[in-house]
Amino acid sequence: MARAKDGKSFANIGTGSTAQFYLNGGLYGIDYVGTGTGTATLQKLGGDGETWVTAATAFSATTGYETAYLSAGWYRVTIATFTANYINIARIQGE
Repeated sequence: MARAKDGKSFANIGTGSTAQFYLNGGLYGIDYVGTGTGTATLQKLGGDGETWVTAATAFSATTGYETAYLSAGWYRVTIATFTANYINIARIQGE
């Protein structure tokens, strides 16, 4: 039985960290498109409730796609120097 869809999308955002968002856990597809140079990193709120840890490898190219098994919890995306960033994090159905 498939779970309800969950994920998060961001369109045309600049540098810095997004507001935190909740993911239910499972296998996710993460795609990224940006301009310029820099990094974009998916981070998860650590067990201490304060520290953000890397959950998916930072993108350092202007486009990228990866899949990652993510546990349920609070996440954010942190972007350094890229501009005009488009990010989509979506649970892969059937997982």
